[in-house]
Amino acid sequence: MSILSILSFLGGLALFLYGMNVMSTSLERTAGGKLEHTLQKFTDKPLKGVLLGFGVTAVIQSSSAVSVMVVGFVNSGLMQLSQAVGVLMGTKIGTTVTAWILSLSGVEGNSIWATLFKPSSFSPIFAFIGIMMIMFAKKDKLKNIGSILMGFGVLMFGMTMMTSAVEPLKDSQAFTTFCTNFSNPVLGVFAGVIMTMAMQSSSAAVGILQALSLTGSITFQSAFPLILGLNIGTCTTAVISSLGASKNAKRTSIMHVYISVIGAVFFLAAFYILNAIFKFEFVFEKLNPVMIATIHSVFNILTTILLFPFSKLIVKLAEITVKDKKGSDENRVATILDERFLKTPAFAIEQCRQVANEMAELAKNNLFLAISVVNKYDEKLAKTIEENEEKIDAYEDSIGNYLVKLNSKKLTKRDSNETSKILHSIGDFERIGDHASNLLDVAREINDKGISFSAQAKEELEVITSALKEILNNSISAFVKDDSQLASTVEPLEEVIDTLHERLKRRHIERLKNNECTIELGFIFSDLLTNYERVSDHCSNIAICVIQSKDNTYDPHEYLNNLGEDNREFAEEIQEYKEKYALPARENK
Repeated sequence: MSILSILSFLGGLALFLYGMNVMSTSLERTAGGKLEHTLQKFTDKPLKGVLLGFGVTAVIQSSSAVSVMVVGFVNSGLMQLSQAVGVLMGTKIGTTVTAWILSLSGVEGNSIWATLFKPSSFSPIFAFIGIMMIMFAKKDKLKNIGSILMGFGVLMFGMTMMTSAVEPLKDSQAFTTFCTNFSNPVLGVFAGVIMTMAMQSSSAAVGILQALSLTGSITFQSAFPLILGLNIGTCTTAVISSLGASKNAKRTSIMHVYISVIGAVFFLAAFYILNAIFKFEFVFEKLNPVMIATIHSVFNILTTILLFPFSKLIVKLAEITVKDKKGSDENRVATILDERFLKTPAFAIEQCRQVANEMAELAKNNLFLAISVVNKYDEKLAKTIEENEEKIDAYEDSIGNYLVKLNSKKLTKRDSNETSKILHSIGDFERIGDHASNLLDVAREINDKGISFSAQAKEELEVITSALKEILNNSISAFVKDDSQLASTVEPLEEVIDTLHERLKRRHIERLKNNECTIELGFIFSDLLTNYERVSDHCSNIAICVIQSKDNTYDPHEYLNNLGEDNREFAEEIQEYKEKYALPARENK
């Protein structure tokens, strides 16, 4: 094999790996987090997990990516070990789909159909269509499809280059002798492990083996141990990703290793024992890419069938291997926002959305608790409010830092809009939490001084409090559900709350003038109204962000100016809220 052939092989390998990476990444992006969400949600039964693991791996063309996701799910508590074991088995079968696609390089014959199915015939067309879509399509979805086609075209072109580069080896006695060394089962398995560890992709390693098989030097005896080793080597990505993670994440990666190793040891031993007895003639048969894909698939399917009934034992074995440590306390938010998910940005955004939703609900509920404490002070609830405020602050730090890292990744327009919406909103959630603390201070002052509002002031506060609860419920629900229609109901109510704030201030001043209220109570009343009005402002910001995030814009002033320009529907909504939250008539004295 000449130096030019070696360089050609390396160039083909580079294109092959690059094409596989582009295709896999684009497939993940196109899925938009849906496949990962499905993987997390619908794995309540081991058989479902196997099927979903197979399906997701077949779609995104990367068992390593799926296994890392599973480690992340378990680390964050979103998936149990009993669910993960089935998914990991499914990924083993799903990764064989790539080998079948690559086996097209071995299609032979001169018929029109055989010619059309050769990569040299269709991969240039795919690549051309793909680059046209990347260059001229305006929608992200079409660009992603173009990247998939382009990646596939480059992958198959690289496969063709590798095949052409190794073709002279078919007449090389030295290469034939080298390949027979892998007939030693232990050496073959070890070589397969090293090969996959080096490339971090069993699919790529199988592709190289398929390319080499076209030289006619690869036999079943040399290929079988290699394929078993390739399946073990692919576990290294999951093992590396579990370093520094929770004990259950480590157990997940260990289960992945156990599934591969137990399957390899069993079938290796079974084959060589049976071969010693029956002397199989096909052992020395020369393989082609289709045969290698077949061996790869059959081994992984049989391994799953063999081990599936023992899923619980594999979980137990992993738990014995990685034992519990007393006193471990894992940060739940940190585990949900696992940095492993940054490799699949679409799902990482799903995780951010989940945590942001929790933060939003916590901020809302904490404000409601603070309102209840103003009405009836309770020290136990007061401590809960303080603890919740600390959690809200922690949420903001965790989400903000995670989104900064996520923004450095290549995001679709839709994902970019979502990150902007979350980033803008978490600040408002944090400020709502601060106002809950302010209300708690007011409640303590009322309780410590043993004072209370007049009956008239209490009635007025009930009206604005009801309005505040509705606007808070609407804005938080609109954010959680990403509901623009519900978000549009927030601004009219915010206008009404502003009006109520001004009217209640004027009434309060009248009570002061008439000596119906003390200066001290006046300050407290004013503090309550100010906090209420500012909370409604933050609700307005959240709602506007939900509405404008669809267009990747955030300009509250423009939105509010547009609402004010003879908007009849807006005026009607304001009137409805005014009637709903009408103040009680003033008592004449």
